[in-house]
Amino acid sequence: MSGAVTAARTLALDVGSRRIGLAMSDPLGLTAQGLPTLTRTTPRDDVAAIQRLVQREGVGTVVVGMPIRTTGQRGPEAERVEVFAAALSAALDCPVRRWDERFSTAEGARLLRDHGLNARRSKAHLDRLAAQVILQGYLEANRTYRELERS
Repeated sequence: MSGAVTAARTLALDVGSRRIGLAMSDPLGLTAQGLPTLTRTTPRDDVAAIQRLVQREGVGTVVVGMPIRTTGQRGPEAERVEVFAAALSAALDCPVRRWDERFSTAEGARLLRDHGLNARRSKAHLDRLAAQVILQGYLEANRTYRELERS
């Protein structure tokens, strides 16, 4: 048996009104991989689907992208996402972190365009990419924070 360290994965969510983009970290918490997008049904069913994913994949942290306006203010969409994040917090046995997702959808759309895809026709891909952008930002920020703590 090797002495490899296995860390709990991190799951990121880009919560929209129709779909939830999903991305999961690799076991070492270095990269974000997109998962199939979850089509929303009811809040209870959406939470249950995420709960099953968290349990099945051994997720240790869930990161919910908060749609903060460019002014830094929270609008009605951010309040709806906050209600959903609170429901997740109550249902899950792991921390649910909020993460500023400003520009994640724009970055996802840019990535799609760079690969010759149309963001309007690839909304599920866009949601997945936005979740990957959210997660990669979170992972990099935490890595930087841990490095600063050690020095």
